[in-house]
Amino acid sequence: MDLHNGEAGMEECCQDYSVGREKEKEKEEKEKEEKEEKEEEEEKEEEEKEKEKEEKKKEKKEEKEKKKEKKEKEEKEKKKEKKEKEEKEG
Repeated sequence: MDLHNGEAGMEECCQDYSVGREKEKEKEEKEKEEKEEKEEEEEKEEEEKEKEKEEKKKEKKEEKEKKKEKKEKEEKEKKKEKKEKEEKEG
């Protein structure tokens, strides 16, 4: 029983191994690329979430500032009205 069928069989065996190894390398590279792409995508998503969080924080701060300004304006208006009322009565 001839396992390798002489030199031709040996060459064929080596080619099969070489082709198999090449396919395995391609598969490994593809998996590596997919993993890197996935990591990049996750990183982008994380950055987006962080950005949204910062935007909400900024909006909340601006809203708080507007409320504060409105309150101050109303208080000023009340003081002005009170002063005018006192002047009319006095």
